[in-house]
Amino acid sequence: MSLYLCVDCGGSKTAAAISDASGKIVGRSFAGPSNIAYLTVEAFLDAIRTAVGEALKTCSSPASVEPVSLPPPPGLGFAAAWFGISGADSPAAIASVSGPLSTLLGIPEGPRLAVANDAHLLAAPVHMHADVSTAVTVIGGTGSIVVSFKETNGQLEELGRIGGWGWILGDEGGGFSVGREAVRQILEQYDRHSVMRTPAPEGSLRKRVLEYFNVKHVMELLTAVYIPDPISTAIVDGPAHILLVREKRLSSLSPLVFAAAFEDNDPLALNVLQTCAGQLAAQVAVLLGESSEEAPRLARAADSVISFGGSLVGLEVYRKMVLDELASKGHVFRHAEFVQDAAITGAIGLALQYNAKLL
Repeated sequence: MSLYLCVDCGGSKTAAAISDASGKIVGRSFAGPSNIAYLTVEAFLDAIRTAVGEALKTCSSPASVEPVSLPPPPGLGFAAAWFGISGADSPAAIASVSGPLSTLLGIPEGPRLAVANDAHLLAAPVHMHADVSTAVTVIGGTGSIVVSFKETNGQLEELGRIGGWGWILGDEGGGFSVGREAVRQILEQYDRHSVMRTPAPEGSLRKRVLEYFNVKHVMELLTAVYIPDPISTAIVDGPAHILLVREKRLSSLSPLVFAAAFEDNDPLALNVLQTCAGQLAAQVAVLLGESSEEAPRLARAADSVISFGGSLVGLEVYRKMVLDELASKGHVFRHAEFVQDAAITGAIGLALQYNAKLL
């Protein structure tokens, strides 16, 4: 039985999916976080061991009630595996886990064991469209990153990337960016009206954000945003946001922005989303264009699939904003997809990659 494993390693969970050679998902499981930037290699491997061992249960005959020990026993070995790991942004980070993963899974280091940043998993749809050979992946959740790829003989070659720098340095167009931009525009609107005859309007976005932070005045938002990160999650008196780290205080505002924009038609909220969608589209556009001697690794949108993943770009209305911004810059993609489940899509793509006759 030829099995193909894909594991999506994120900051909140580890998702493992196993496909057979026909592209049918035969194993599925989850475990705790596995962002290698935040964990030791041992803790990372514990999450992988749990997720993969649980996913293999349904692949054994008869199906097991206990997790399968790794490396897998004869008959349950993997033909290939693909790991998309949040935090694996450097050769050193990838090297730190490649050897241990090889030992854990019984797969030699090399082409059958692909280890890369989690944005790579979103490129799997390039294996599913015969009329494209390049893919641009866009992760837009709490954070953001954009990566472009070229498929050559079934293998993915990274062409370029932009973003993925985290909330202090970047994450334009992601959930943190939306929350930050909302507070910035509320404050800017208030300051602009300080020299006007009339005060700043009390729109839906402003009302929702003030209520969320349990403050009465716009300038009190500065205190709410900048108070130090909590040193404990013990129950304390006061609003819930004081138990959140500063990054989460802002990223947790994004649902309020969308509600104000599309339920209340608040112009300020709509402008926030348009601004953030424009920032994300601008990052995508850096990787697009006609290749030249100076920039030989650019991708043409017309010959590419753009593949979105993440909670924010999972909202069709926001995804459309990004695509419309790109179209206004002359970049119209051959295909546009949202990957609901990167592990499942990656496992199927891996099976198709090694069994081209299925295409």
